Amino acid sequence: MIHLVTPENAYHYRAEMEQAFRLRHQVFVDEMGWHDLAKPDGREIDQFDNKHAVHMLCIAHGKVLGYQRLLPTTRPHLLSDIMPELCEVERPIGADIWEISRHCVAPGHRSGGPYGSPIANALGSGLLEWALECGVSKFIIGLFPLIQLHFQPLPLGLPHKVNGREVLAVTLTFDGRTLEHFREMRGNRRRVLAESFERPALLHA
Repeated sequence: MIHLVTPENAYHYRAEMEQAFRLRHQVFVDEMGWHDLAKPDGREIDQFDNKHAVHMLCIAHGKVLGYQRLLPTTRPHLLSDIMPELCEVERPIGADIWEISRHCVAPGHRSGGPYGSPIANALGSGLLEWALECGVSKFIIGLFPLIQLHFQPLPLGLPHKVNGREVLAVTLTFDGRTLEHFREMRGNRRRVLAESFERPALLHA
């Protein structure tokens, strides 16, 4: 199941968030070589892990197997403050546009490729369930295979090298058909979000 962690319920997930920060360090620092993110305590935490972030955790038997972070574009986020060079057009900003970052899956749970593994698929399905129920219409993300997942990507600029890798920023448009495609890949239509949740305050209008 996918659990949403926000300031309101974070006290229930202290141990799990510790695991998530260590998973981020393992994936992005140890495996991908993003050494500017390295921390002596082995926990990858940045300035965007604040009260405005929404954390999605895939938890099984008390262990965090997958993670991703959502940031509102109406607040500082990676594209606005860290990698603005990726966007060569007017930067997408709006209560219904959120940035996805730090998507990662634990080693041993990655078979099937991006969003083909059960953990990655659950993260993608949870992302879409949350978005469609909250009135989110677009995501910003670094490019990965998207067309076959029934997202509609729109490049924001030309690729740039970030930590030795070519990165292209895109916005992702989606609808209920995108969620249905994830469910078809998974083989069932069950909801993956663990519980009901409050819409982010900026989406209440």
